[in-house]
Amino acid sequence: MASHNLAHIKIDELEVIGYSVAGEETVVAMPQLDVCFDIGKAPDQVIPINNILLTHGHMDHAAGIAYYLSHRNFCGLSPGTILAPENLLGPMKEVISAWSRLDGNKLPAKLVGVKAGDEYQIKPNLLARVFPTKHCRGSVGYSVIERRKKLKPEYTQLTGPQIVELKKQGVEIDYPLELPIVTYLGDTQYVDFSQLKYIAQSRILIAECTFYETEHTARAQAGKHMFVDEFNKLVEKLQNEHIVITHTTQRTPMREIRRILKEVLSPETYDKIILLMANRRW
Repeated sequence: MASHNLAHIKIDELEVIGYSVAGEETVVAMPQLDVCFDIGKAPDQVIPINNILLTHGHMDHAAGIAYYLSHRNFCGLSPGTILAPENLLGPMKEVISAWSRLDGNKLPAKLVGVKAGDEYQIKPNLLARVFPTKHCRGSVGYSVIERRKKLKPEYTQLTGPQIVELKKQGVEIDYPLELPIVTYLGDTQYVDFSQLKYIAQSRILIAECTFYETEHTARAQAGKHMFVDEFNKLVEKLQNEHIVITHTTQRTPMREIRRILKEVLSPETYDKIILLMANRRW
């Protein structure tokens, strides 16, 4: 039985499942890509996913690490892989060690420390690229990118045997092509992410927009989160086809969040917006 009532969103051939409420819990998974961005409290639905991409160590994003490892071990699964900012690896190992002692069973774990600019191969043609965010020490975001090879224009009219012959001769007949599928910002203050092409051109952007009312601007600054005006400034510079909003505050009713977004964003951008927690009532 599912342990959480997660949101389910279908975007083309991909599914986004998750739960993200500011200060409570954030976990966002894309099963077809075999990735889960942040782990929240480790709902059962994400346990089979093999790659956890942790953005930072705050409790509402990282509390489920030990349960994820323990439950996979209980189910006879491999430990999976947890990518996390390098500065978190020491504390994470301490937490896992402590839970192993409490549980009475060793928790197998594959932890990979990452920093901005790193890449990690998820599947043969799929990688996670790491970039810096502005939230807390070491915090990062991730883009999941598909790599393909494309035939150079001058060879597109050749037959199969001709292409095979050129390959035998060592001729480079193709070039690498990157297709950014999804970018997950995690928690962050405003950053001009349009400077990074793979973020600007990601088909799907999953981004926090935590605060919406003028009296909450100080809270946004103090917690290093995005206010709706900053969110607008960010997304207007990007070319994403779909934008999923996470980490919404409970201080503002969802109907009011919708109204403010419609008022602040351009009609073209508003049409791209999906609120992950749209069906949650508060």
